[in-house]
Amino acid sequence: IYPARIRFVTEGLSRPGDAPLVGTLATYERLQDRIVPAARALVDKGADAILLLGTSVTFYKGAAHNQRLVESMQTATKRPATTMSSAIVDAVRSVGGKRLAVATGYTEEVNGPFRVFLEESGFDVVALKGLGLLTPSDGLSRDDLETFIVDVVRAAPRADGVVVAFASTRTLELIVPLEKRCRLPMISARPHAFWAGARLLGVTSSVEGFGTVLSRTAGAL
Repeated sequence: IYPARIRFVTEGLSRPGDAPLVGTLATYERLQDRIVPAARALVDKGADAILLLGTSVTFYKGAAHNQRLVESMQTATKRPATTMSSAIVDAVRSVGGKRLAVATGYTEEVNGPFRVFLEESGFDVVALKGLGLLTPSDGLSRDDLETFIVDVVRAAPRADGVVVAFASTRTLELIVPLEKRCRLPMISARPHAFWAGARLLGVTSSVEGFGTVLSRTAGAL
């Protein structure tokens, strides 16, 4: 998808001795003070732009908190920055989405703040359902995940876009088949986060074969 001259460098928020990461609001809270130092560490590694992965780490306190995180990273690093939550918003807007069917791996504790974040960002959430997972969903089969997403879309006949929040699960190959089945544009947390990160570097031309968002403004120069 991306030009060979783009290089991705990483810096984790977890530290040795941390309890295992689980999908709870308490977990997201304890990571907040680590975000800006991690962004600074990325600059030390040569980063020209900062992308904060982990959707729920940024949306759980609402849209204003997510924006404050973006601004704090930009101020600390003097680099453009975005978050996975902001990327979802940007991707939905890029296809003109207003009414969303939302499929997540989250528990109800996390789905509630996600709904609030999307509504504060200007969208109508017409259906939202989670799988109630506390740990990463890498064990999900492709078929099971696709069936779950389609079921959520069927519960939202008024939807004009689909948001899929399974950031720890590979969904890139699901985008085109699901768009054909559902006849709606699909926005997925992980692939469209990297789309947004590449746009911070000025990568804005289109690439075919990965769904509606990337075919309009995406990841190849």
